[in-house]
Amino acid sequence: MSRKFFGTDGIRGTVGQSPITPDFMLRLGHAVGRVLRRDREHPTVLIGKDTRISGYMIESALEAGFASAGVNVLLTGPLPTPGVAYLTRALRQDLGVVISASHNAYPDNGIKFFSEKGEKLPDAWELAVEQALDEPPAWVDSANLGRARRLEDARGRYIEFCKNCFGSDLTLRGLKIVVDAAHGAGYHVAPDVFHELGAEVIPIGCKPDGYNINKGFGATSPAALVAAVKEHGADYGVALDGDADRLQLVDAAGRLYNGDELLYVMVHDRLGQGLAVPGAVGTLMTNMAVELALKSRGVDFVRAKVGDRYVLEELSARGWQLGGEGSGHLLALDKHTTGDGIVSSLLVLQSVCRTGRSIAEQLDGVSLFPQTLINVRLQPGQDWKSNTALADTQAAVTAELGDRGRVLIRASGTEPLVRVMVEASDAGVAKRQAERLAATLQ
Repeated sequence: MSRKFFGTDGIRGTVGQSPITPDFMLRLGHAVGRVLRRDREHPTVLIGKDTRISGYMIESALEAGFASAGVNVLLTGPLPTPGVAYLTRALRQDLGVVISASHNAYPDNGIKFFSEKGEKLPDAWELAVEQALDEPPAWVDSANLGRARRLEDARGRYIEFCKNCFGSDLTLRGLKIVVDAAHGAGYHVAPDVFHELGAEVIPIGCKPDGYNINKGFGATSPAALVAAVKEHGADYGVALDGDADRLQLVDAAGRLYNGDELLYVMVHDRLGQGLAVPGAVGTLMTNMAVELALKSRGVDFVRAKVGDRYVLEELSARGWQLGGEGSGHLLALDKHTTGDGIVSSLLVLQSVCRTGRSIAEQLDGVSLFPQTLINVRLQPGQDWKSNTALADTQAAVTAELGDRGRVLIRASGTEPLVRVMVEASDAGVAKRQAERLAATLQ
């Protein structure tokens, strides 16, 4: 059975269009509730959301669906995705539910789920839910309906969790930090975390109105953060996305650091403490310079498919702790079960405080390789995978680049395009080789 509704990270789409409609959300809550009750008599689910106006509608519909299946509901209100994952685990709930479309604009919304351990659920569970959606509803009677209540101080509980991920012997005192919450779920959490750890905080993107999430602010629009850091003479700036599970970080010079570089700093910090780091996980898109830098420090490196769930799978399979994507999804599994923009930024700043060396200084000698990406539009029916000229050219280019570059060719998941990417220590080489490969497809 193939999945009809679930994608790589839950269910997502435009509000008012299937499946992001109130009737579907009621059915979804009911179906998930029935799956939960197969092995639990009186399950309870925790529901959090970001700041989109549509969150009210979806929350109400899900609540009704769960209640109709005999499942209790605990509501947190606006809370970062990793906050929901944490509270689900800490409060021994049976399931965590997040209403969010992450970095998308406000017209979109979505649903993603966490297990009782605060972890992403397997494909088999999602298939079970989809199967239940195809079955007739089984409404419970009044005596067996689920109840709903609000969780007191979900925000405060999560703030304390974030603070406890920062070294107890360290402080952010003396640092001025701009915190950009993208008008999203971290708006009433992130500034307080940094403030309570001692930093002088300048909040931006912390005034949600239901419609402005990710609009001109946050990790996907870092220009606002760069400008604010320079304007206020801040030491660092931290930008989150709408559900606060990814970050971008900026230093006093306005230099933007991506997830690849921040992953290296996290590894560097642990090695500096004398801790063992057997390996780290990136993705197919992770810059090769970071891979080479890690390997030069004796740290193995593995590439997963693009998507934080695949990074997590590789980490779990190897028993490693650190991984991430260039987009700013970073994982430290000894701190949290999922990506957390606030926690990740604290782990990076912790290294700054512990060593007295800036992020730029810790990245000395790690210069990202230039990349050239060419999107080649396919003709209807064009079989690019069987293109012998492409295969031969790719083999030749790979041999010529050696250990100073690499080739990545993959199909777009949304458009009839093949993405040709060449990464090399020399920008001119990357450009010429990418054009050489693309020409075989045209």
